[in-house]
Amino acid sequence: MDIQEIYKIYLSHPTVTTDSRYCPEGSIFIALKGALFDGNKFAKAALDKGCSYAIVDEKEYADPTDKRIILVEDALVTYKELAREHRRQFSIPVIGITGTNGKTTSKELISTVLAEKYKVHHTEANYNNDVGVPRTLLGIGSDDEIAVIEMGASHPGDIKKLVTYVEPTCGLITNVGRAHLQGFGSFEGVKRTKGELYDYLKAHDALLFLNESNADLTEMAAQREFDRIITYGQDDTADVQGKVISCAPFLKFEWQSSSLNKQQPANTIYEVQTHLIGSYNLDNMLAAITIGLHFGVTPQQINHALESYIPHNNRSQLTETAHNKLIVDAYNANPSSMAAAIENFRLMEVEHKMAILGDMRELGAASAEEHQKVVELLKAAGLTNVWLVGEEFLKTNTDFRKFKNVDEVKAEIAHHQPENHYILIKGSNGIRLFELPDLL
Repeated sequence: MDIQEIYKIYLSHPTVTTDSRYCPEGSIFIALKGALFDGNKFAKAALDKGCSYAIVDEKEYADPTDKRIILVEDALVTYKELAREHRRQFSIPVIGITGTNGKTTSKELISTVLAEKYKVHHTEANYNNDVGVPRTLLGIGSDDEIAVIEMGASHPGDIKKLVTYVEPTCGLITNVGRAHLQGFGSFEGVKRTKGELYDYLKAHDALLFLNESNADLTEMAAQREFDRIITYGQDDTADVQGKVISCAPFLKFEWQSSSLNKQQPANTIYEVQTHLIGSYNLDNMLAAITIGLHFGVTPQQINHALESYIPHNNRSQLTETAHNKLIVDAYNANPSSMAAAIENFRLMEVEHKMAILGDMRELGAASAEEHQKVVELLKAAGLTNVWLVGEEFLKTNTDFRKFKNVDEVKAEIAHHQPENHYILIKGSNGIRLFELPDLL
């Protein structure tokens, strides 16, 4: 059965599930495999629970007498091809986003800005991998006017594969940094993989939104000689320009555009007070402004969207407890995002600063060097009240307090509760620092 035939079935049964515990009546179950599970084993159970069809890729689970079971060569490939077939039914703009840091925040800001004028479909949470991207594409509805699709990568070729299903009409890379080095092999490997979005956009004469203040991105774009490009950044030459006014503690910034903003006199300057922590979020804000202007959202609508946006999911949040004020960025961490968080914390106009930082995962052979660099950055920032958490930070040369794991931190908090501090909490998700805010 080819993908067009499967898509015809999908049109009559437009709910797809990959979880046999969730089987809505009339849905299609796709049997995916993982390191610890094989969805093929649950295909029959999914049918019994309410699914109308099950797509499997192992013959032993394909009953030739049961027309509801569809045997394919690779269920994951079929899932992605089904999503691409659905995506091709729509001629709406599709914005592709990737990058080392800021993908999810940028996606949310862009979607929030565009929602001032359009019905927007976007990636939920951070479902940006081989399974999450098809799920997002299959969610595009007949009334959606624009889509914002986030794409993540941890190995060479990941973005090249994803863009062939997303088929973005325009896009951006938020930045490139030293993350997932164990998978990419080197920083050059990171740039090559993220640059696969640029390769696709160039090959299809699609529009690039470029942060021209980022030297790596401008070099990557120049190598591909883009014909269609709109720039943003902190340089005077950018189509959309911005600069930080303050971080006390929330980011306040100003922006202007002489080339994209047709609704106001040239070089009108706007001030925006956000609910986001971090001067590094200026780039994410400018990306949203640039894309909003390109698609005809007015400056007033853009500013309203950005000022109304409140972060969640442990990303650039300020949480006030009975004891402290917490800057929670505990979803993920890598050398570039850690450096940005420390620098922003240094610039914050607040007293009684404390940092609780967890290990950065997946750095491979560079791990020891990169963790020691974080220690040096903390010292250079003048931070003295620092707790370091995890096996990698235990190996660093420093007088800062060290904890083997988050449980040791919890025990210390139980004995000596920090009071009246601004506390930066950041680390890779696997270190579980997200368990600390309720205790602080």
